[in-house]
Amino acid sequence: MPEDAPRVLVVDDDPDVALLVKTVLERRAGCVVDLAADGQAAIERVAAVRPDLVITDIEMPGLSGLELLAELRRLIPSVPVVVMTAHVSVDYAVSALRAQADEFLTKPLDNVRLVETVGRLVEEGRRRREASRPKDIVLAIGAHPDDVEIGVGGLLAAHAQAGDDVTILTLSRGARGGDADSRQNESLAAAEILGARLFLKDLIDTEISGGGATVRLIEDVVREVQPTIVYTHSQNDRHQDHRAVSEATIVATRRVGTVACYQSPSSTIDFRPTRFVRIDQYLPQKLRLLECFQSQTASRDYLNPDFVSATARYWSRFGGGIAVEPLEVVRETAEFVGAHELTRRES
Repeated sequence: MPEDAPRVLVVDDDPDVALLVKTVLERRAGCVVDLAADGQAAIERVAAVRPDLVITDIEMPGLSGLELLAELRRLIPSVPVVVMTAHVSVDYAVSALRAQADEFLTKPLDNVRLVETVGRLVEEGRRRREASRPKDIVLAIGAHPDDVEIGVGGLLAAHAQAGDDVTILTLSRGARGGDADSRQNESLAAAEILGARLFLKDLIDTEISGGGATVRLIEDVVREVQPTIVYTHSQNDRHQDHRAVSEATIVATRRVGTVACYQSPSSTIDFRPTRFVRIDQYLPQKLRLLECFQSQTASRDYLNPDFVSATARYWSRFGGGIAVEPLEVVRETAEFVGAHELTRRES
């Protein structure tokens, strides 16, 4: 079953009808179908499976279909609801519509219309959910130009596509690895592709501290940006600047809900990700970001598109799809809603 297969909850106290709807939707629409025999069971099931669509009968013991609809509108207003009944009645149709049903179907169901309705409303519901979700404010922190693009370039592209605010904080201009002015211009070009804000600081390359001055510098940016999600280096890294930035970031972002560490080319075997984010459709944009860093591509094999693609492909064995960026999650008190929801539904 595809990862983005529509998930439908069918609510009916008649097990034969419920099984028929389940069979039709699984075979003809490629849906994952859950069943509930009454309204109360449906509410509990909705909380567990987060369906893309609910199909409910009107007349059921206990909580009726219209009462369930009203409760669904209170709990998850973005989920589409289809109301069905064996009684062809204008009163029923008016009641369902007044309760904000998205569609009204009569039994016996027309299978063709059922499949068409489900397909249309699932897509509409996903658009509603994406439009209604709060936007994230993302801060990606790296020691040198190109660090964040290597680590989470695909994920930042997904955040940008989701409409999230993206800021990149680069703590040095990478003078030990090339011409500082060139690297600054390359960083600006990559940020422009993302539509991201760029803070480019002047800490000394290879001599970045994990303590006071670096912490205060990051804290200043955090106060200005007010991020909800932060990406930074891992402690499990051979490069001293990467370790220092990781240490300073963990302290400076102590009040940020979600903080995760990305992989760099100098990460050690102790880098142990706990989150694997699919970037299938964003890998080309990640490669485009890395193309901006022309001063580095001749001497850095890890910027070779084949190397980048192969690394993303390797991690897909854990995250599915064909390309993944791995993350060590430091803390997560808020979901990776925007980008992760987009990557979850890739075709």
